[in-house]
Amino acid sequence: MRRISRGLALGAGLALAIALPAGAAWGAAAPTRAAVVQAVIDCRKIEDGPGRLACYDKAVDGMAQAEAKGDLVTVDREQRRAVRRQAFGFNLPSLSLFDRGEKSGEADKISAKVAAASRDPYGKWVIKLDDGAVWRQTDANYLDRDAHKGSTVEIRKGALGSFLMKVDGQQAIKVRRES
Repeated sequence: MRRISRGLALGAGLALAIALPAGAAWGAAAPTRAAVVQAVIDCRKIEDGPGRLACYDKAVDGMAQAEAKGDLVTVDREQRRAVRRQAFGFNLPSLSLFDRGEKSGEADKISAKVAAASRDPYGKWVIKLDDGAVWRQTDANYLDRDAHKGSTVEIRKGALGSFLMKVDGQQAIKVRRES
């Protein structure tokens, strides 16, 4: 009887240890807005016209001061896309803040032109793109036609964090981003 109750207690403790952190993560709130932005949004609640205008004036002044000090940085959609494109291929969890408003699949692939292409001593391709990113082949697949300056590449996310590169529409090769 003692064995069963000890095993039951151990099982219940293990289940609780797994469930509590998972529940906390599941119930975690989404990232909050900056206080200066929230102040502007809160002004909408004021029904009195002059009071509402005064609130907006004060809140916008606070935003301008925060932006001037560098405490608040605004990024438009094109700037966000440029950052996502430059970081494509790197595992940077902090970039998830740029995912808001992103269409599904939009950040899963890029197209670019080859600025330089060469082979390393092992015969693997090292390809530099026009944006400066350097990608290195990681598999043993061959390209029917060599990559060269001006070739068009498409790089897409693969399984388990891998990336696949098509050069001028050929069979994809596995690659990893180096810089």
